[in-house]
Amino acid sequence: MSLICQKVFTNDISLLIANAGKPHTIGEELILPAIKEVINTVLHKPASDIIRKIPLSNNSVQRIDEMGEDVENSLCNHLKTCQFSIQLYDSILPNNEALLLSYVQFIKEGHVSQELLFAKNLVSDTKGKSIFNTMNRFFQEKEIPIFICQPLLMVLQQ
Repeated sequence: MSLICQKVFTNDISLLIANAGKPHTIGEELILPAIKEVINTVLHKPASDIIRKIPLSNNSVQRIDEMGEDVENSLCNHLKTCQFSIQLYDSILPNNEALLLSYVQFIKEGHVSQELLFAKNLVSDTKGKSIFNTMNRFFQEKEIPIFICQPLLMVLQQ
């Protein structure tokens, strides 16, 4: 198995682990033994040579939080170079916390895409000014330029 195949395979499994919401250590604790069992049972071959080539140890599997950061960074970098629209939703959680969800729509590779950009707690209230300040702070932190026409900007800041 080539080094490139090993890295792709490890990243694919890391993504499966992340999507399942499981800790990254499950690769070494459960997935490798399961692969070994399948190879032994289905192929009737010793799995040790193949298993050694699959880097799923605790140190080689990309951590779930790192994968999330990669996805966020990739999306933010794309937004720096394209036009996009923003949809904002505020919601009150059962414990009376205010939550702001931000979705962006943009064109990527000729198709309209929609992604969750962030979910942030609103520290004070759900008024327009608080929502705008939370959104604006995120865009400043990520250095994403936003262009809002002046009349709309004045309304949002009230």
